[in-house]
Amino acid sequence: MRYASVIKGRFLARPNRFLARVDIDGKEETVHVKNTGRCGELLLPGSVVWLSDSGNAARKTRYDLIAVEKQTERGSLLVNIDSQAPNEAAAEWLLSSGLFSQKASARREVQKGSSRFDLAVDDGGSISYIEVKGVTLERDGVALFPDAPTERGVKHVKELIECVKEGFGAYLLFVVQMKGVHTFSPNDETHKAFADVLREAKASGVMILAYDCLVTPDSMALDAPVPLSL
Repeated sequence: MRYASVIKGRFLARPNRFLARVDIDGKEETVHVKNTGRCGELLLPGSVVWLSDSGNAARKTRYDLIAVEKQTERGSLLVNIDSQAPNEAAAEWLLSSGLFSQKASARREVQKGSSRFDLAVDDGGSISYIEVKGVTLERDGVALFPDAPTERGVKHVKELIECVKEGFGAYLLFVVQMKGVHTFSPNDETHKAFADVLREAKASGVMILAYDCLVTPDSMALDAPVPLSL
């Protein structure tokens, strides 16, 4: 996935989860943060950030904050924090991933009973449901999810377990919105209930996948599988 127009800025502050104050060429701007998660280890005063320009000067917040340069012992790490980007990138990648045959077709935002899944694939009459989770938290090369308690995430995993029981394929795809990680793990410390249901899902036959991404200031694409440590 690619953004039409991006510019560089420097993060100043985040007055609430929807807005940030950013210095752009010496001028302070209020911008929209495209991630309602904490991002506490990323959005630090002085950090270089990348903004997508809506092109609409009349919009209350003309810019969207989409990526951050995180400083680590291994150097600078560019992290996309746009919560909409994982679904977009996963949809672009899915049918060329090798997970399904060349005849497979995919749909987005598919209703199944009282559930709505990010993607559904019809592969010769065999139906699989896919839930996508974006990962922006990294510690010492380990990608962790979630970065905050997520009852909604627990619900989604339980729904995937039910899909397996009903005879459907079920996938949980963690899109790690950066390069430079060597492992994916559930974040027991932050939300043990999610970590526990993730392990239950694995044992129940839900396919758990994690992929890192090639990230530039104006693009993000799924790249390589990340080993799991559940």
